[in-house]
Amino acid sequence: MTGAAADLCLLKRLGRALNSCPDKSSLTAAINGTLTIQDLLIETLLKVRSKTRGLVLLTPNRAQQEYGRKCGQRNVVLKARQLGVTTYVAARFFIKTITQPGTVTVQVAHDQESAEEIFRIVHRFWENLPEGVQTGALMTSRANVRQIVFPRVDSEYRVATAADPNAGRGMTIHNLHCSEVARWPGDGAETLSSLRSAVPGNGEIVLESTPNGAGGVFYDEWQRADETGYVRHFFPWWYDEAYAIQDARNVHPLSPEERALVDREGLRDAQIAWRRVNRAELRGLAAQEFGEDSSSCFLASGECVFDLTAVDRALQLCGEPVEMRDNGRLMIWFPAQVGKQYLIGVDPASGSSEGDYSCAEVVERRSGIQCAELHGHFPPRELATKLIELANSYCGALLVIERNNHGHGVLAHLQVLGYLHVYRQGEQDGWWTSAVSRPAMVETVAAVLAEQPGLFRSRRLLSEFRTFVRQPDGKSAAVGGAHDDCVMAMAIALAARREVAGKISSTGGLDLASLPRRGEFWRCSSVTSKNRNSG
Repeated sequence: MTGAAADLCLLKRLGRALNSCPDKSSLTAAINGTLTIQDLLIETLLKVRSKTRGLVLLTPNRAQQEYGRKCGQRNVVLKARQLGVTTYVAARFFIKTITQPGTVTVQVAHDQESAEEIFRIVHRFWENLPEGVQTGALMTSRANVRQIVFPRVDSEYRVATAADPNAGRGMTIHNLHCSEVARWPGDGAETLSSLRSAVPGNGEIVLESTPNGAGGVFYDEWQRADETGYVRHFFPWWYDEAYAIQDARNVHPLSPEERALVDREGLRDAQIAWRRVNRAELRGLAAQEFGEDSSSCFLASGECVFDLTAVDRALQLCGEPVEMRDNGRLMIWFPAQVGKQYLIGVDPASGSSEGDYSCAEVVERRSGIQCAELHGHFPPRELATKLIELANSYCGALLVIERNNHGHGVLAHLQVLGYLHVYRQGEQDGWWTSAVSRPAMVETVAAVLAEQPGLFRSRRLLSEFRTFVRQPDGKSAAVGGAHDDCVMAMAIALAARREVAGKISSTGGLDLASLPRRGEFWRCSSVTSKNRNSG
């Protein structure tokens, strides 16, 4: 067997076992056997240009190592600047391309300059392989116009730009890396949709970017990751040890914000000193370019309606749901308790997968605390059915459904299905949100958040608070590309709660005659909706 044939045979064998660990008696024994064959190939074969301009073997840093451990078939990566994620993804995909015959890898940059830089990184991987491999098993038939073709393994590696309308068309892409998606020109959502349609189910996709405002295709992909099945990866600036001033002096005393970072993340004085300089230089953009959490780094354009300090405080207090149902569409923080009374604010939508979401927020009447959240694309009848199930699980909760637009259909289905504990205004079921009532409803939520941030438990809701701004015409709404379904559902719940305030007796009961609803109120029990209606 010739040298080229032997190398080719070896590459194919390695390609079939990239995710496995070598024998424990080998190098991996030093690191508890966690290094895969793919990791070993990256660290022993691939060279990169260091920050001191020399060529060195690629030794993964903290962000790269964490990504390698946690990545799946579908990934969305939110990161601070200059953490080497693009280089590491290129390295992983390069190894797959040269060891798994028939592989097509495509990396898509946001502009031509970035695409050329990525191609230089990939070409550097190849030109620093052993010479015998370059001229043998991995000889190229084309290595120009940001494309490398390896005919002996029938694989190719391409680098394109998001501005190219033909990027990925007519191809099957096995590895797709979309870089700096938040900065893609034109209709980024359409470009991404075209590229993703070229990736089979067993292919790998990485959507990666620094943030660029609270809106747009990348922001939407990050927010919808739970629904779409993408693995979220967030890498803050301190994952790079270079972000530090080693001879830092006079760092103490620390501000409360700095102290919280030190306590939570274990930052050193040298890192705090760098952070101060960074924030002094970049000012308002520092939180975006060098993110510290996956919410505050998405800066909204315009004046935020909600106090961002209170939002940050709420994020620290909110915790994780104690239970998730319906593929994560229902999140529960506080299950129903006998003797408690609940209401559910509902902002319905059409149910179209391309449209707005429907959202229902469950709050406990006396305290106002958020207990559960239902969020998803539900047609009117399905939403009505889920609301009945949710209301029954919360002691026959009062359903406060916005009757504007799609709410009429939901209310009609509730009536047919026999759930009568529905909020009424005058002689009509449902809550009417008008141009007059809407500002007051939003300001009520803002006031409650400022005074009692611990009442809000949903990270999705708190994220929507960040992107809900006052627009130039004086109106308030979500910035372009963001959503406000949770905000409005909570606004409906708290506005209705204010209306029924005072109607709860000192013993915890209700003055039923005074409530704007019809039907009968049932306390928590296992009785079905049908039995309740017959009673």
